[in-house]
Amino acid sequence: MESTRVNRPGGGRRDRVRDLSDLPKAHLHLHFTGSMRSTTLLELADKYGVRLPDALTADEPPKLRATDERGWFRFQRLYDAARACLREPADIQRLVREAAEEDVRDGSGWLEIQVDPTSYAPLLGGLIPALEIILDAVDTASRETGLGMRVLVAANRMKHPLDARTLARLAVRYADRGIVGFGLSNDERRGMARDFDRAFAIAREGGLLAAPHGGELAGPRSVRDCLDDLHATRVGHGVRAAEDPRLLRRLAEYGVTCEVCPASNVALGVYAKPEDVPLRVLFDAGVPMALGADDPLLFGARLADQYEIARRHHGFTDTELAELARQSVRGSAAPADTQKQLLSGIDTWLAD
Repeated sequence: MESTRVNRPGGGRRDRVRDLSDLPKAHLHLHFTGSMRSTTLLELADKYGVRLPDALTADEPPKLRATDERGWFRFQRLYDAARACLREPADIQRLVREAAEEDVRDGSGWLEIQVDPTSYAPLLGGLIPALEIILDAVDTASRETGLGMRVLVAANRMKHPLDARTLARLAVRYADRGIVGFGLSNDERRGMARDFDRAFAIAREGGLLAAPHGGELAGPRSVRDCLDDLHATRVGHGVRAAEDPRLLRRLAEYGVTCEVCPASNVALGVYAKPEDVPLRVLFDAGVPMALGADDPLLFGARLADQYEIARRHHGFTDTELAELARQSVRGSAAPADTQKQLLSGIDTWLAD
């Protein structure tokens, strides 16, 4: 860990560690319901008389292990239970505003929040009304907090590819309202990436970046499929690429950003301990990374915590942490002036 030396009154010296919450950064991997504060979930559940699973009402994050189908099903069940508490536009507005506030507190200057609007449509009047409510909430939260904020629409690989095409067309239609990318989420062990190639072609042709999940629950092959079949410009997670040196070189050569979520990887059992997450392997191979919180509601760790894992468990110096922050900004869909401002802020953080 890199520290700076500052003078004490009277001529003494002490170590000062830079605050990672002050490090400007972009947040590129945050799921919609998973961004919710636990206190907000409890209040909404009480409001609507929803009986939550005990794992969501405890003082600590639930114990999860999603490396087998039973564990993944339990994770999804908890996520679905939380989502069932989002029933009115005011709930959506609150979630988005609070997610923005948490990001600002952690030093984020740009957030791309990921959502499958079909999951919210039944309680919000249909697919298009749901998406418009979400986009309005993002626009309002961005104005009120000063956080640059956009949306990445994600299809569910557990559903039919035709559903993904519908979502891709809708995402393109609303690109001028703040949608910047198209993703593919849920268990990457189910369904082939190539089944969704047409949906991603629609999104790319409409000017959206491609950011499917891969290389989390499945190995390097799932990352290669994202590149070969979906022409990914970013990969959600991607950490299992560390198992394939040739794939690492390919990601580095083409500048494909991996949205790495260390706390999530450990919570879901992809790796046993924080120090097992291959952050150093990817970094040293030159693979661009954007650290993300994934689902802080379920994993108990937000954005700055991911940088703390890199510092504490992988020995990243402040210079290297600053470079991770730069990589998150460069991998984002933020406008050039926003990127310039954030990169300048990173330099200032490092110089202090």
